[in-house]
Amino acid sequence: MSSADQVAYLDLSPKQIVSVAAALIPFLEHDDANRALMGANMQRQAVPLVRPEMPLICTGMEKQTAMDSGQVIFAEGDGLVTSVSGKSITVQYDSGIEKTHNLLKFIRSNQGTCINQRAIVRRGQRVTQGDALADSSSTDSGELALGQTLLCAFMSWEGYNFEDAIIISEAIARDDKFTSIHIEKHEVEARDTKLGPEEVTRDIPNVGEESLRDLDEYGVIRIGAEVQSGDILVGKITPKGETELTAEEKLLRAIFGEKAREVKDTSLRVPHGERGKVIDSHFFARSDNDPGKPHHGQRGHQCSWPPYATITDELSPGVQAMMRTSIAQRRKVTEGDKMAGRHGNKGVIARILPVEDMPHLPDGTPMDI
Repeated sequence: MSSADQVAYLDLSPKQIVSVAAALIPFLEHDDANRALMGANMQRQAVPLVRPEMPLICTGMEKQTAMDSGQVIFAEGDGLVTSVSGKSITVQYDSGIEKTHNLLKFIRSNQGTCINQRAIVRRGQRVTQGDALADSSSTDSGELALGQTLLCAFMSWEGYNFEDAIIISEAIARDDKFTSIHIEKHEVEARDTKLGPEEVTRDIPNVGEESLRDLDEYGVIRIGAEVQSGDILVGKITPKGETELTAEEKLLRAIFGEKAREVKDTSLRVPHGERGKVIDSHFFARSDNDPGKPHHGQRGHQCSWPPYATITDELSPGVQAMMRTSIAQRRKVTEGDKMAGRHGNKGVIARILPVEDMPHLPDGTPMDI
């Protein structure tokens, strides 16, 4: 044992010996090492919920974690909130500086989940340095909030919770307790082919007007459209070589005496099993320095690219245009989803029961899980 005057370094806090995820486990010292490991890992896998809720039992690391994540907006000094909207918060700081904090709205994360910042202050409210102005995904009042507080019963129920299976109440799904938003990005490119350039268009062969109802005049889906698997996101046709004509095409050619359009439908469609709402759409087109080429705003010319297209030189060789759309989907908790606590107590939902079938307390309060 060394004397006090020989000690050069001292831990600031006992939490320094564990990771951030482990430090978020309450009463960590009472947990078995394997279970603490599971709890720490599963907190990192938590899906951000639509309605985050702060835990009743905290460790004190929640605010620091939210602060270091960079997703929560904090006041940079003492001041007065002068304006609050869904997109920004303006604060007049006592130092004389007025600053507008812009909020991120429904941005896709690398994991396909949704980053959405929402204001938690009111116009006219006084704030001090370090106060939370806006929450983000998985934060509540500027503190980390990964889950929900539920009324829990540990018991067997007709064998449906055998081997770590979980039974939850229908009320949880109905009240959007574990509802999350997922955003998927879909891209398609219009290339130059040996037979001619691919074309982004609304005029697609053998496709009814019903399938085109949500496309604009350029063949791109409108923002806000509800889509499901198989729906067209971007209309695109590709030239194809001379092929053996079908009986119908021979008949059409005989009647109208014209050569049928030799194109095939290569439209971007919603993949199988996906559905949701279109929340974003971008059109990137290659800049062309050919003076004879029609451009927007040029009198008497009709340009093939839509007026909202972003002109860029950064497309791959041979690519004339690229369309990118984002689809947001609200997913409720369902059978087969994994649920876990902070102590490594994990399981898979086996059944979602009506509230009246759930076990209840002596006063009639039904269990949540």
